Amino acid sequence: MDVVYLNGRYVPKSEAAVPVEDRGFLLGDGVYEVVPFYEGVPLFMERHLDRLRFSLSEVRIDFDADDVADVARQLVARNGLDQADRSIVYVQVTRGVAPRTHYFPEKPVPPTVFGYAKAWTRPADDAWGRGFAAITVPDRRWLRVDIKTINLLPNALAFQAAKDAGVDDAILVREGVAIEGAHQNFWAVIDGVAVTHPTTNLILAGITRGVVLEIARAEGIPVEERAIQVEELARAEELFFTGATGEVRPCVRVDGRAIGDGRVGPVTRALSRAFLALVERTKEAAAVAR
Repeated sequence: MDVVYLNGRYVPKSEAAVPVEDRGFLLGDGVYEVVPFYEGVPLFMERHLDRLRFSLSEVRIDFDADDVADVARQLVARNGLDQADRSIVYVQVTRGVAPRTHYFPEKPVPPTVFGYAKAWTRPADDAWGRGFAAITVPDRRWLRVDIKTINLLPNALAFQAAKDAGVDDAILVREGVAIEGAHQNFWAVIDGVAVTHPTTNLILAGITRGVVLEIARAEGIPVEERAIQVEELARAEELFFTGATGEVRPCVRVDGRAIGDGRVGPVTRALSRAFLALVERTKEAAAVAR
């Protein structure tokens, strides 16, 4: 992460600076996107760009996201991550620099665009094979979770609560419904059906979530998009999360209680294998295209 992107320039991270009147800093007035790369190959770039376009449109920031794909590839290359097993590119767009007001700048200002790339590591196979633990916490986020906004304080508080409890993840609960994780989408396997919350304003429509829905249907695994009542967790056979930096992540304990037999279940394993196989096919297709 030595080289970052800021407003059209690639600069050393130590030289990157944003004015204190940037509305992202003052008001959290911005959106972001995270794109995973595998050995320099982006996964579902266009889907990520579409979500960024949606977020920008919903908060009315005037920015053309078309250039982000090239910026992301440049950041991976300039930081020597072409051969990294896994890396991510983070891109953030704020409304720009203007005097602090609770309304948009009266005169248009250019948005602030910042991006960086860094490597990330999947948990070791033995850790993944044991599964992870979570706690339930109240969902205190706003009502437009479908926008990938930089306002993440409720998520950070929830994740910190998980760390304070000595576990790996948090499941956000709103009005008795287990909605999603603090930074990933949430699934339960109930009576053999993989269930995840429907796409509404109360969840972020995860790219990995959408891919896993497609994989499950292709593999003949029953799926359902519906609200998961928190009481249902007690009888779930399996739980897992999905996300760009989590892929398919098994959860075997919640609030100190084992889920199912306390081991990673067959549906989670099958979906993870199929997802990683899709990653391999994507890399192979990119190699042929070169």
